[in-house]
Amino acid sequence: MMAQLQQGGPDEKEKTTALKDLLSRIDLDELMKKDEPPLEFPDTLEGFEYIFNEKGQLRHIKTGEPFVFNYREDLHRWNQKRYEALGEIITKYIYELLQNECHLKKVTLPVDAIETEPKSFIFMSEDALVNPDKLLVLIHGNGVVRAGQWARRLIINEDLDSGTQIPYIKRAIEEGYGVIVLNPNENYIEIEKTKAQIPLSADISDEPAEKRERKDKIQKETKKRRDFYEKYRNPQKEKETMQIYIRMIQREAEVKNRVTAVALTDSVHNVWHQEVGKTIREWMRENCCNWVSSSEPLDTSVESMLPDCPRVSAGTERHELTSWKSFPSVFKFFSEAVKAKNSLVKPTPTRRSNRIKYEEF
Repeated sequence: MMAQLQQGGPDEKEKTTALKDLLSRIDLDELMKKDEPPLEFPDTLEGFEYIFNEKGQLRHIKTGEPFVFNYREDLHRWNQKRYEALGEIITKYIYELLQNECHLKKVTLPVDAIETEPKSFIFMSEDALVNPDKLLVLIHGNGVVRAGQWARRLIINEDLDSGTQIPYIKRAIEEGYGVIVLNPNENYIEIEKTKAQIPLSADISDEPAEKRERKDKIQKETKKRRDFYEKYRNPQKEKETMQIYIRMIQREAEVKNRVTAVALTDSVHNVWHQEVGKTIREWMRENCCNWVSSSEPLDTSVESMLPDCPRVSAGTERHELTSWKSFPSVFKFFSEAVKAKNSLVKPTPTRRSNRIKYEEF
């Protein structure tokens, strides 16, 4: 009996045979005629029947209810595409808020780009490049977020205050900062691939005919399976695109000389993987602080194995909320750093008694 169980046993073999027989009688092409609805969505918030209320919360125009992801049951991919389409509209909405509510101007990059060159953009206050005292530069994390955003999920499911950089911008302007809002995820453009740009298989004309025919057969079978899977996974085949990156530059020395303080919010950087040298690690220890997701109260010191910069609790265990929850502490950190610099004393990332001390590795 033990031997039969280990080998699957006669019952398992019968079940396997029955399953194979059932699958052989299913017309998968007919089954897939239940294709998802067209991936065509509104291009405005009103088209989605949503609006941001006076509290900055996204609500349905008619019901007043929060956003519903599962708009159509058993169509996860379609619902996801709908969510992404809404996200693109929200990105444009935030851009408008940066310009109309925060009074920032949109600036094209590179500044010396020629007409046919791929371009990106950032947002700046009028005094960003001429403010004699201080400048706040905001940089979001990676992913789908764009300039002015911390987390799309928070914008859609919570509110604009927790999900966008707008509270930081307004506070900075009130305190006399110039402001630059960077847009690092907008660093390439996507264009549709032409047939000439789709890579072809390697030339194997010098191989024996038998070997070439065998390879051709394998490639055709592989392509057939791949196409079948793709039809099932993606019934509405989308365009194949390629990415063209926007020209960038790095100014490490200039940044180190001119930046007074850097506040990180649950940053996932790694000084080892990014081959950061000793001088940069020393600079980070003196000028940076990372507010990480933690169950500890806000500003409590958090131990780390990495010799980069002090880490303190952001007062929340949710990664996407760390920027919002650490908001008051970040500005306190900046204020202390500016005072320390003006008095020629090195800045303190947080409470001196809680500061993490690292030994050189």
